[in-house]
Amino acid sequence: MTTSKASVVTSVFALAIGAAAFALGCPAGTPAPHDQRSAIKPVVVTEPVKWDTDDPAIWVNPVDRSQSLIIGTDKDADGALYVFDLNGKIIPERTVRGLKRPNNVDVEYGLLLGGKAVDIAVATEREANRIRVYRLPDMVAIDHGGIEVFTGEAAREPMGVSLYRRPNDGAIFAIVSRKSGPSEDYLWQYLLRDDGIGGVTGKKVRAFGLYSGKKEIESIAVDDQLGYVYYSDEQSCIRKYFADPDEVDAGKQLATISTGGYLADSEGISIYTVNDGTGYILVSDQSANKFHIYKREGEPGNPHEHKEVKVVDVSTSNSDGSDVTNVPLGARCRGGCFVAMSDNKTYQFYSWADIAETDLVIAPDGITQAKSSSVLLKSASVPGGSR
Repeated sequence: MTTSKASVVTSVFALAIGAAAFALGCPAGTPAPHDQRSAIKPVVVTEPVKWDTDDPAIWVNPVDRSQSLIIGTDKDADGALYVFDLNGKIIPERTVRGLKRPNNVDVEYGLLLGGKAVDIAVATEREANRIRVYRLPDMVAIDHGGIEVFTGEAAREPMGVSLYRRPNDGAIFAIVSRKSGPSEDYLWQYLLRDDGIGGVTGKKVRAFGLYSGKKEIESIAVDDQLGYVYYSDEQSCIRKYFADPDEVDAGKQLATISTGGYLADSEGISIYTVNDGTGYILVSDQSANKFHIYKREGEPGNPHEHKEVKVVDVSTSNSDGSDVTNVPLGARCRGGCFVAMSDNKTYQFYSWADIAETDLVIAPDGITQAKSSSVLLKSASVPGGSR
C-alpha cells in the first residue's frame, strides 16, 4: 500500500496525540460512525430565554407528573433560571432572575430541612463564585444568598454542578467544577445540610478529579443508584470516579471513556437508568449535533468498560447541557424524556422512544420496542427514575 506524505505526517501526528492522551489516562478513540438517518425531531421546543441557554434539569412531580418542570439556565451577567412547563411555556412566577452568569443546574429529591423532606434545584452562579439552592416546585431560595465555592483558590468561577443522594443515609452532596483549575483536585464536593435556621449550608468534604489541561471541565453527571460520577474533560475524555466521598478509593479514577471520535468538545452528560441496573450514558458531541450513547452498566466482569452502542443525530445546534428521565411525561414523552439545550436560546424535549427506536431499552423493564410496545404504557417511580 502506498502512502502520501500528507498521510504519513497525519499518521505520525495522530500517534503522538494518542500517546499523550494515554499518558493522561484518556486513551484516544477512533472516529465514531456517523448516523446517516435524519435528525430526531423534538416533541417540544421551549419559548426562548433572554440571552443564552446552557443547561437543563428535569424535576418530576411525585404527585402529578403532568405538573413536572424543566429548569434551564440563561447564561449571562444578567442571567436567570427559567422554569418551563411540559409544553415548553415559561412560568414567570417561578423563574429566578438577577443571577450573575448561571451556568449549570441540577435537581435532587428529599433533602431534610426542618424535619421535612424537600426537593431542591441547585445552580452555579459563576460570576459570584457560589452555588444557589432553591426549593421545588416554588423556586424559593433557601441558601441565605448562596454558598461560596472554591474558597481560597486562585481559580474559582464555578461552572458545572451535579447532585448526589447517598442511598444508605440520604445525605445530599453537590459536586462542582470550575472554568479552570489544577491538574489534580479540579472538582470540589460539598455536603448540603440543614443549617438549623430554615436554610441550607454547604460543607466541603473533598477535592478530587484529574484534568488534562486541554480546555475545561463543565459537565458533570451522577448516577445515584450505582454511586458513580462522570465528568467531561473537554477535548480529552469522560472521567469516572466514585460519588461517595467516604468510599474506599474515592480519589481513584475508575475509568475513562474515549471521545477521540468527537468533532470537537464532549459536553453535556446525562444518564438514562433502567431498574435492573442497566441503562445508558449520553454525551453531547457538541459541534456535530450528535449524542454518543454508552452502556451504563459496563461489561460482564468489568463495570468500568463503557462501550458505545449508538450515535444519534439531534435537531439541537451546538448542544451543551442535557438531562434525561426514564419517567414517561405524558403521551409525547413515551418511555421518558430527554432535554437538551440549543444555541437559539431554547431547550428541546425529545421522547426517549424516538431515541431508543428498536435497539435501546426502555425503563422500567428493559424491554425493547421491537419486543413489546406495552412498556410504553407503564411508568417508573420517581425514586428509581433517572434524574
